[in-house]
Amino acid sequence: MAGTGGKRPPLVAEKRRVAKPAPKARTKAAPRRAAPRRRGPVGWLTGLFRWVFMLIWRLFWRGAAVVFLLIAAGTFYFFSSLPPVEALLDARARGSVTLLDRDGQVFAWRGEQFGGQITADSVSPNLRNAIVATEDRRFYHHFGVSPRGIASAVKINLSEGRRALSGHGGSTITQQTAKLLCLGVDYDPEVWKSEADYEADCREGSVWRKVKEAVYAFGLEARYSKDEILTIYMNRAFLGAGSRGFEAAAQRYFGKSTTQVSPAEAAMLAGLLVAPTRYAPTNDLERSQRRALTVLRLMEEQGFLTTAEAAAARANPAELSDAAEARAGGYFADWVMNAGPDFLTRDTTEDVILRTTFDAGLQRAAEDALDFVFETKVRGGSKAQAAIVVMSSDGAVRAMVGGRKFKGVAGQFNRAIMAKRQTGSAFKPFVYATALELGHSPNDVVMDSPLTLNVPGSGAWSPKNYTKDFKGAVTLTQALKESLNIPAVRVSESVGRENVRRVAEDFGIASDLALGPALALGASESTLLEMTGAYAGILNGGTSVRPYGLLELRLKGDDTPLIGQDGGLGERVISRGAAEQLTYMMHEVVQSGTGTRARLDDRQAAGKTGTTQAARDAWFLGFTADYVAGVWMGYDDNTPLTGVTGGGLPAEIWHEVMVRVHQGLPVAPLPMRRPAAPAQTPALMPDQGNMAGASSANVRPAPAQPVPVQRAPDLVERILKDVLGGLLGRSN
Repeated sequence: MAGTGGKRPPLVAEKRRVAKPAPKARTKAAPRRAAPRRRGPVGWLTGLFRWVFMLIWRLFWRGAAVVFLLIAAGTFYFFSSLPPVEALLDARARGSVTLLDRDGQVFAWRGEQFGGQITADSVSPNLRNAIVATEDRRFYHHFGVSPRGIASAVKINLSEGRRALSGHGGSTITQQTAKLLCLGVDYDPEVWKSEADYEADCREGSVWRKVKEAVYAFGLEARYSKDEILTIYMNRAFLGAGSRGFEAAAQRYFGKSTTQVSPAEAAMLAGLLVAPTRYAPTNDLERSQRRALTVLRLMEEQGFLTTAEAAAARANPAELSDAAEARAGGYFADWVMNAGPDFLTRDTTEDVILRTTFDAGLQRAAEDALDFVFETKVRGGSKAQAAIVVMSSDGAVRAMVGGRKFKGVAGQFNRAIMAKRQTGSAFKPFVYATALELGHSPNDVVMDSPLTLNVPGSGAWSPKNYTKDFKGAVTLTQALKESLNIPAVRVSESVGRENVRRVAEDFGIASDLALGPALALGASESTLLEMTGAYAGILNGGTSVRPYGLLELRLKGDDTPLIGQDGGLGERVISRGAAEQLTYMMHEVVQSGTGTRARLDDRQAAGKTGTTQAARDAWFLGFTADYVAGVWMGYDDNTPLTGVTGGGLPAEIWHEVMVRVHQGLPVAPLPMRRPAAPAQTPALMPDQGNMAGASSANVRPAPAQPVPVQRAPDLVERILKDVLGGLLGRSN
């Protein structure tokens, strides 16, 4: 074959070329076959679901990231703005007033009491454990908010038919602390109408508020340790009866520090957190003790108490201290708070100590006496009221009952100082005091016979005796002893009713006194405190007193008083001799006159009854050598009393008070002067010009007798000075 060089090539089989498969990525067909696309409604629904899910997922994690950043920013903001722990311990916008009795013992509190700063590690472990067991058992393990606690609270609320966030809140102690701190917003009187509005806003429970509360709680957890948060909580929590913080509550209810409270006392204190006013032991001790049993059970379940310790606490429940149990002096405390300026008492921003004249023993005596008489001698359901004042002869008020059924709430109507009522015959001693000061004797004679006076602008006025009869010639002593009206008017008109008015005013009756002749019969109004103070002036020998209850006011921690005694002895009104003769006359009232129900078996007493027109008011006021006491009885709406006069129930209340007041006191005689034997024939004083009949003013001057020279300018001298001063003034 040509071109082969004559040689034939070797016979070789052709190589078979096998095409290599193309790379999978380079072919659009791809080696895997796509799943056939579903057709119809099922496919469309599946695709839609997948798209929605992916959208929600993208929104969720983006939203979660945004929320996380906002929470982190809020937490950092609160973390950076929170002050040191010590600056957050005293939550009060107002200060407190602590009232001490005459022996220096606490008997009442006003304002918000703060017992002093405490820490979680300084208080009794019993108290710390009781708080944690009751309020937040996982307190030391969560980060400020307890999702488990919130879920449990929502479940309980829904099961009880409430909204999810209404009722149980599932708040941790940290969240409660955030609420107590009002999320860092301080009280500003220029922003809030009142402190109550501010606190209401702090307790507001909307969802947004809960969110902010949680963020603030995170800030607290980041800024403070667990014990520091618990410290803030224990110092700021309100626990009823004006107690702010556990130290104040322990002192208020038990008279001891939080370092000394027993498991039973700690359980009672922790139990107050759920509802401080409702469970306050001063309001209902049994209810508070039942609540404490629940706390003890929780402490036992969580291992804070052994079975034996819990059983011992249940067997010996917490009891109130003597001062808290007595709850005495509520009316007195309200009254004495007015003795100082508002900025140091009712509106104080400082902690103030008031030392007073109050005697807790005498207060209990007065309250027990009132309860005894109303329980044994007054029909059940009676709405009649009564008031009592007990004081020393210098005007120091020792006890005050402003009405029945006082509940310890400040600000109730105090009938001893607020109710101005007609005094009736209780005013008559001042008529006879004037006569005695002008030289008359208890044995001088006055006619008890028909009398008619022409009162300008009113016409004829004829006073009547309570018995509607006439005694004829009677001594001044008998006239007072039997509380005869006509002789009292005759004496008043004879000595000059202006003089009688002056004597009454100088003895401390500051109320407007009647201008007409009915002045002698107690037509004027006065308060029980004024009348009792005026009678104290008779006991002390004729010197006026201004009733007082405050001895000193000072700031807590200071020894120097800011205010001293407010009241006491004043100027002499009548001579000691006249006062001692008047005391004798009033002693006869109790011995054999209208006041015999007030008579005491073991000591002398003097006093006077008083009953107003239609028996709307009934009085008995009197004294022994040691104390003066006044009793008023009546209705708040001026309804007439039924079958009650001053010599009846008021005298019996006075008797019961004084029997209790004088228990254990040595017997002392009254400072009284008995008069000489009466003359046989009365002498007649001239008429005053406004009386009808020859017997219009039958008062005989007293025989000469020695008069003490140790006396201030008497009534006659003052009258002469006034007359001369008036003449000189007119001549100018």
